[in-house]
Amino acid sequence: MNLQDWKNSGLYFNYKNHEIFYKKEGKGDPLILVHGFPTSSWDWHKIWHRLVDHYQVYTIDMLGFGFSSKPEDFVYTIGVQVDIWEAFLLSQGISSIHILAHDYGDTVVQEMLARTKEKDMYPLHINSVCFLNGGMFPETNFPTLTQKLLLTPLGGLLKHFMGRHTLAKNFKKIFGKDTQASKQEIDDFWETIAYNSGKNVIPKLIKYLKERKVYKIRWREALQYTDIPKRLINGGVDPISGKHMATFYKENIPDADVVILETIGHYPQTEAPNEVLHHYFKFRNNE
Repeated sequence: MNLQDWKNSGLYFNYKNHEIFYKKEGKGDPLILVHGFPTSSWDWHKIWHRLVDHYQVYTIDMLGFGFSSKPEDFVYTIGVQVDIWEAFLLSQGISSIHILAHDYGDTVVQEMLARTKEKDMYPLHINSVCFLNGGMFPETNFPTLTQKLLLTPLGGLLKHFMGRHTLAKNFKKIFGKDTQASKQEIDDFWETIAYNSGKNVIPKLIKYLKERKVYKIRWREALQYTDIPKRLINGGVDPISGKHMATFYKENIPDADVVILETIGHYPQTEAPNEVLHHYFKFRNNE
């Protein structure tokens, strides 16, 4: 499936006058796929068809991402993204879910788990969570130089100089040496970022890195003190959240279930889709 087919096969959900792009397909247990920053649900296209053969799969482009609305006068927070997920799933009649998440999506799921831990009547029952590379712990997260600059007052200026070349340069650093993104993959990633003047909201979206520090303890405890099956599938050579993060996860999460893909970088589902599927299916089958 190419990117245009992905877009054409999606639908839209209205959340407080904002259009949220989504896809759903398959039968079986509901599985939600939660994408990362700065990309979109397209991140999952290499594993989508195999997953829908086994599960009822849902994914959205969160607000500010992909083919969804990208309002410039909006305060983007992880909490808002969880609110959108909750509203979307309940509109679909879904209240019991499994989750596969990556990067920014890991933090979104940590907020979901925190709400599960804190609320007696949380509307979503989370049956299992599988994480891919993400900065779940600020102590082990090493953002790129571009990400650091976007967090500064220069971010509003820097966005004007960002383009496909910037993305390609950054992705080259965070993908595995032998699993680099192709020219077409970079083109597609950039198209989803640039859609709807997306460059303008990147400095607002990336403020989630500051939220990770503010809610560090709450979000860590959401992993430590929720009795839900969890697995981390980690691209080991990722300089942002690779093996160093996986080691920290093992040290801090009780009965940690961790699989390290030794030569893979920050986007395991793109770089090694078959390996990710293998380890995900084993996780779901309790192997």
